[in-house]
Amino acid sequence: MTNATGFAPRAVLADRLRTHGLATDAALVAGGALFTAALAQVEVPMWPVPVTGQTLAVVLVGATLGARRGVLSMLVYAIAGLAGAPFFADAQGGLQALTLPSFGYVIGFIPAACLIGWLARRNWDRGVGRAAAAMLLASAVPFVTGLPYLAVALGALGAPNDLQSVLAAGLYPFIVGGIAKALIAAGLLPLAWKALGRR
Repeated sequence: MTNATGFAPRAVLADRLRTHGLATDAALVAGGALFTAALAQVEVPMWPVPVTGQTLAVVLVGATLGARRGVLSMLVYAIAGLAGAPFFADAQGGLQALTLPSFGYVIGFIPAACLIGWLARRNWDRGVGRAAAAMLLASAVPFVTGLPYLAVALGALGAPNDLQSVLAAGLYPFIVGGIAKALIAAGLLPLAWKALGRR
């Protein structure tokens, strides 16, 4: 099958499934949301922002499903959590999650999944070097929304929210872990492609 330009559409890992269609896409989107919720519970408790496995889930889901399904999966994750499902860190859920200093990162998961899904469609997930660059770039996206949200939330709590305080609370503790998670994802995805190729 080719698109209007005459080139075969680029595939992500989920496109290699034997069954296709709306039901399959819905199952993949729901599975991605549940996977993210599960890794949210892999947590090192910290205040105001805990260290969790969410970012690893986001880049894996986005790269595996592609931009469209990845975005939908993160939207389902966020909406289900706000509706009361215990999807966020420490099994939290409900509208009170909007008051959490860390909720801005959840918002950032949506564009992060879009970016890594877009890059995966362009084969950035097939070799370790480019996969690492893609994962690091996508892993940085949640900080774009997370840090301003954190600053506002800290201010509302009467806590210091100057630039250095926000960076110390919401960026610096996550750099090493973020790099490690990005490298894990960058190693897993090329291996998955090689396994599919052998099949």
